[in-house]
Amino acid sequence: MMATGITLPLATGLVYAFLESTVEGKAVLLGLFLASIFSWSVMVTKIRYLNFAKRQSGRFSVLFHRDRAPLRIYEQGLRFEGSPLYEIYKAGCSELCFQMLGSTEVDETFRARLDSAEKISPSQMRAVTVAMERAVGEAGLKLESQMIILSTAVSGAPFLGLLGTVWGVMDAFSGIAQSGSANLAAMAPGVSGALITTVVGLLVAIPAMFGYNFLVTSVRSMIVQAENFAAELSSEIEHKFVDHGGREPRKSYTH
Repeated sequence: MMATGITLPLATGLVYAFLESTVEGKAVLLGLFLASIFSWSVMVTKIRYLNFAKRQSGRFSVLFHRDRAPLRIYEQGLRFEGSPLYEIYKAGCSELCFQMLGSTEVDETFRARLDSAEKISPSQMRAVTVAMERAVGEAGLKLESQMIILSTAVSGAPFLGLLGTVWGVMDAFSGIAQSGSANLAAMAPGVSGALITTVVGLLVAIPAMFGYNFLVTSVRSMIVQAENFAAELSSEIEHKFVDHGGREPRKSYTH
């Protein structure tokens, strides 16, 4: 008892509450600790990935808008890995080449075959548009991946903490009933040990909430940018490669 009397005043705040929590409370705290690790890991990873994707998309966009030749980047074999805009561009150009040339292969004869090819029909253009729309959807799924972990931490951590608190308070009152002592000194340790799970649950949920809101805004902005680029590329292809009247040999648009 003397050792306890010496150490308890030193173990204040969260440490004291943790020491006084029950086995069930410590299990809840372990779950919240793991949830915190996962949520912070997702936030750091997603922020780094989105920043990289923005940089790559910026580099691609500058090069694409430099000369307005839709197939030049595709012909040169330039790659911008991690850029949603590039993935949409690659999907659209691949389908365009397949519809126009019968092959997606880029070799030394690519430019000559392209210059002598006929324009595609509106129905073939629809296939190109579908390919780009599919790429937009895939890019959106990739950008939104793992966000469920953050939303789960935001909504689930406070409730998990509350569960630990209710369970701890129930155990504390059960202990008081069995001991027959209802004074504050008897209640305080159990209640303190119960409340720590709610505190930790909020400490897990609050950063996850701010991170989730920031990431959702960034992801939505990039998805809108991807949709706008797909519409822009579709319009470029429509103007330069689609024959709305009779079929005719196509002029060179890669120079």
